[in-house]
Amino acid sequence: MTSNGFQMVGRALRLRCPRCGGGALFNGWFRMQPQCDQCQLDFVREPGFYLGSIYVNYGLTAFIITGTYFAIFFSDVLSQQATLWSLTAFAVLFPLWFFRYARAVWLAFDEFSDPAAPAAQPSDLLP
Repeated sequence: MTSNGFQMVGRALRLRCPRCGGGALFNGWFRMQPQCDQCQLDFVREPGFYLGSIYVNYGLTAFIITGTYFAIFFSDVLSQQATLWSLTAFAVLFPLWFFRYARAVWLAFDEFSDPAAPAAQPSDLLP
């Protein structure tokens, strides 16, 4: 079953398996499933696989904070002190919330660029 990139990103934003869209990626807030319940796609590829998701999370956080800072600075809506505290709170809370989505997008990107081989079915192993 092939999926296009937009479909995989849509599945990632719903925190679903990028291959089939059926299995949930997470058990709790921070704990991932080892594999998809539907298609047996391995979510735990190798040690350090999700390091790239940290870059996605950090990059989006930095982009939002930078844009917001300049928007507030030039509009003069908040004082410098209020801007500092609000953006600091955002810099701490947003990455915690976005953690799951960054991992899901990273997994979808990997599955799109280098699809994993489908898991062998028991009927495939019979002579």
